[in-house]
Amino acid sequence: MTLAPFAADPSRSRGRRYREDDRAARGPRDLFQRDRDRIIHSIPFRRLRHKTQVFVAPDGDHFRVRLTHSLEVAQIGRTLARALGLNEDLTEALCLGHDLGHPPFGHAGEDALQEAMAEAGGFDHNAHSLRLLTRLESPYPRHPGLNLSWETLEGLAKHNGPVAEPGWALQEIDGDWPLELRTWPSLEAQVAAIADDIAYDNHDIDDGLRAGLLSLEALLDVPIVSGSWTAVRARYPDVPEQRLLPELVRDQIGRMVNDVLEESRRRIADAGVQSAEDVRAAGRMLVGFSPGMAAAERRLKRFLHAQMYNAAPVRAVKAQAQKVLAGLFAAYRADPQLLPPEWRPKEEGTVASIRAIGDFVAGMTDRYAIRRYEALVGPADMPEGF
Repeated sequence: MTLAPFAADPSRSRGRRYREDDRAARGPRDLFQRDRDRIIHSIPFRRLRHKTQVFVAPDGDHFRVRLTHSLEVAQIGRTLARALGLNEDLTEALCLGHDLGHPPFGHAGEDALQEAMAEAGGFDHNAHSLRLLTRLESPYPRHPGLNLSWETLEGLAKHNGPVAEPGWALQEIDGDWPLELRTWPSLEAQVAAIADDIAYDNHDIDDGLRAGLLSLEALLDVPIVSGSWTAVRARYPDVPEQRLLPELVRDQIGRMVNDVLEESRRRIADAGVQSAEDVRAAGRMLVGFSPGMAAAERRLKRFLHAQMYNAAPVRAVKAQAQKVLAGLFAAYRADPQLLPPEWRPKEEGTVASIRAIGDFVAGMTDRYAIRRYEALVGPADMPEGF
């Protein structure tokens, strides 16, 4: 496939932070393909299969977890990238790597770590993704991290837009190899960001219906859903409603993808960008929903927050999950020798100790965090259900 002039081109990459030994045979893959494969083969990526998306992973085999969510984002991202003439491999790498830094129990776990690490600058899952990829996950013999390309690290750092005030973790990484945090990200990174929104908006509907937290009747009060449902029922008037719920989700994804393509083509043409550097200097996001779809999507998000993310059963599990992480953190802080030797702080001082504990706890899966809590603190009274 011929790339558009504003796409990221691996032959014009800014390269990797560390020079690599090129004597090993690695197959016919370009720079971004190798970045994607390094992420897929990494331990943090494998751990995503036991990390919460919305529902705590141990409680339901059919609910999405961070791993399945990341795969679904990558599928949507590649579709958008191909249609826009962008680099699919870089897009896929960004989609697969965007959630690597999530701690156990999803956003509930992130809130608990943010509070526990306040003295040391707090915790941010996106910055922790970069920390994992550049420092903590080190399977290669001569350098720390996965030594990903500049474009992949840049895209992960700012796929949601420029970063005006980076936290401590991102500051460290940017200080080592500047990622131009105040500029706009590549179009591939912008695609990864909107693919994330499309995936979780619609797949959370699927999970919410499966869990019984959402009803079709309530969903039909959301205009974008009712419009899709009308179209689905018109196509399949003789099929029972229950059989059409997956079709509703697919229809929603298709409508959003088509809207993004039409709106993004318009923005790209209006901006007149002719290179990846033009995109970074454009001063605004060039990939996104049209104004009408953006308003409809915000309405859907408000509905999901009210009816699903803040539902009483979900809140109960989140509260206990935060108790587990807070208790674990307190136990390790009281006695850092409880950490495995390779995770103990290498520097003296409170900040170094807190950050070392944060690195270890953030890497845990849901079930491992529960096991360690039960071993070090006491029974983890996780509510049944979600």
